[in-house]
Amino acid sequence: MSDEQQEALKKITDEMVTTKTHWFEYWQTFSAFDTWQFWATILIFVAPLILLFIFLDRSKAFRIGFFGFGVHMITVYIDAFGTTHGLWEYPFKWLPFLTNSLGLDASLLPVSYMLLYQFTLRHKKSYLLYMIGLSLVFAFGVKPLMGALDLFQLYKGMNYAHIFIAYLLLASIPYWITEGFAKYQDRAARPSGA
Repeated sequence: MSDEQQEALKKITDEMVTTKTHWFEYWQTFSAFDTWQFWATILIFVAPLILLFIFLDRSKAFRIGFFGFGVHMITVYIDAFGTTHGLWEYPFKWLPFLTNSLGLDASLLPVSYMLLYQFTLRHKKSYLLYMIGLSLVFAFGVKPLMGALDLFQLYKGMNYAHIFIAYLLLASIPYWITEGFAKYQDRAARPSGA
């Protein structure tokens, strides 16, 4: 690595450390244990996981879990893109060193879509149709409510229609991947010649 590149990388790293220090100071002042918002972010994380533990169809746990992991990963990528590009922000965080909302990205969204996916598998319903409905609820119900409670803020011309499109992506891509793997598994399980 050239000296010029090394210097540029060090400058970026130093700025990131400074920004994280500012976030931690902000969190201690405005978002720590003594705020109701901190406890709301904990609830957003814990409550869906409890519901998943109660309602998960254990006979399909691997397939539903694989799907949920996909939702989680796409959600993290989309949320990281939005927060690092200043499109939206979460003023109250459970953990100050994360750029996104851990409760939404790791629990509420994946569990909601997992339970929806489970429902559509069990009742042979169209996942994509129900997914559009749930995405509408999140984009035009949950996110505006979070905005009204100052748990979420939009910037740079972003609106809830853009959030809706993001939800369609984060719920569609893992579905297609999971269904593709399920078809491969089903083909492999068939006796040869059948």
